[in-house]
Amino acid sequence: MTDANARLEAGSTAPGFTLNDQNGASVSLADFRGQKVILYFYPEAMTPGCVIQACDFRDNLNSFKSAGYQVIGISPDAPGKLKTFEHADHLNFPLLSDPELTVHNSYGVWGEKVSFGRNIIGVIRSTFVIDENGVLTLPLYNVKATGHVAMLRRMLKLD
Repeated sequence: MTDANARLEAGSTAPGFTLNDQNGASVSLADFRGQKVILYFYPEAMTPGCVIQACDFRDNLNSFKSAGYQVIGISPDAPGKLKTFEHADHLNFPLLSDPELTVHNSYGVWGEKVSFGRNIIGVIRSTFVIDENGVLTLPLYNVKATGHVAMLRRMLKLD
């Protein structure tokens, strides 16, 4: 387990990765070189907060794409569960499976957090904006599911 305090900072190179998506296809961060990426980590597909956040990204995807951003979600869920999530909520962006938590650890999003008043170990809901050259421009840790996409749109000056 990685210390959740080992966080990435703006200006650092985004850690590369290759994971399987909801269709079982291999997806690498390098596939998006030359594009801006919004990479978000969420705890578990089909749970209330994760549905809210994913649907917010879905509903705002066209405006993100118009501004040159590709949205990618990552969770520890298996590709089959991600496929069910995609279908159930009509999601329209890649959902990547990281069951070994390798990418979670490299981004510092696996660790201790407070959930319903208890300290637990798990996914720290976080979002990273990565520029066309693979550099982190905006690392956001401990974000809330509700209102996060609206806040991100304001921060990126898309409103």
